[in-house]
Amino acid sequence: MESLRSLILASLVCSTVSEVDVFSPQYGIGNEELLPSRSTSLNISNIFYGIMFDAGSTGTRIHIYTFMQKSSAEPPHLDNEIFESVKPGLSAYVDQPEQGAETVRGLLDMAKQTIPSTHWSSTPVVLKATAGLRLLPEQKAQALLSEVQELFEESPFLVPDECVSIMNGTYEGILAWVTINFLTGQLYDQNQRTVGILDLGGASTQITFLPQAESTLKAASEKYISPFEMFNRSYKLYTHSYLGFGLKAARLAILGALGGKADESRMYRSSCLPPSLKAEWKFGGINYKYGGMAEEVTGFQSCYAEVLKVIREKLDQPAEIRSRTFYAFSYYYDRAVDTGMIDGDQGGIILVKDFEMKANKVCEALTETNTGSPFLCMDLTYITALLKEGFGFYDHTELQLKKKVNNIETSWTLGAAFHLIQSLRTAPE
Repeated sequence: MESLRSLILASLVCSTVSEVDVFSPQYGIGNEELLPSRSTSLNISNIFYGIMFDAGSTGTRIHIYTFMQKSSAEPPHLDNEIFESVKPGLSAYVDQPEQGAETVRGLLDMAKQTIPSTHWSSTPVVLKATAGLRLLPEQKAQALLSEVQELFEESPFLVPDECVSIMNGTYEGILAWVTINFLTGQLYDQNQRTVGILDLGGASTQITFLPQAESTLKAASEKYISPFEMFNRSYKLYTHSYLGFGLKAARLAILGALGGKADESRMYRSSCLPPSLKAEWKFGGINYKYGGMAEEVTGFQSCYAEVLKVIREKLDQPAEIRSRTFYAFSYYYDRAVDTGMIDGDQGGIILVKDFEMKANKVCEALTETNTGSPFLCMDLTYITALLKEGFGFYDHTELQLKKKVNNIETSWTLGAAFHLIQSLRTAPE
């Protein structure tokens, strides 16, 4: 039973994601079975594991999940998660794929220390790369993935075919939505009072929510609507991933360094940066020289004008999102922590206008000595414009900023893992 379960889990993890194939459990789960139990009374034969690697643009993260199943008549549930990360991301090793794989090795060693050796051969290991590798030339991205695949093959874990790949941005948004609504208990709410998610990575940004207005479904392009089933409920999610609109990609766009051939000898300048600044920044394997504009006006207004050129009329604006509850992750969270807007451990609730107020304050002090990131004014201004001018949120729209819910990371990886675990319920013995 254990071997069959693990093989099915592995094959499901590595199969091509499909709204129909993946989101189709044939049974319901009650509230008491959705939240982590931390139970330790089960026999070890009823415990199994999954290793999920999230290879993002700024770092590589490992999620080691422990699942338990009381009996074959009941669905498995999440018991525990161990999380760790390393920086920079794989895309930083675009010309050194072997070194990139070495950053994964340390995390893989942690999995060996965590998972009992009796379960190594039946525990699948999976790596899904996101926007950072999507932006690289295909040949270079594949070289990185091939090195990781070889590393996995040398490990004692179960490594089925196609388990090291680049994940579609749309599914990244869907799976993150599943995670947060699962953890907050909204996924099984009879009134479908789900929450939306906003994810701001280094290279891409995602928005995903369950429309309640028929007008939203009618107005949206078909490619933004993803139907699926979960817990015997049918959903039609609005989800859109914008490649090139992540925080770090946006920096390049604002500087005028995105879209054409990178010029490592050129000095890229912006009024969003300290006037006297001259520095270098490496992203996607390219070294960029950048600096401020000593002869020009600086501050929030001039920076905002630059950012609007990147944002304006580039994103879809479903009207109903202005009245919905959204959880915001990644760089939304990080920049709020960096500037003291929320607690770094607990997170918090802020308004969209809070980002604008903080951006205004930081940008107006650009001429002062700044011990933080030289990009802070640019980043906060971009986030402000993305939320207001890009997505169309109101100033008073509340955002829930959380890194963990119920002590579990709010990552798409849990959504992916739970789809697979649910599917085990209908697998043949």
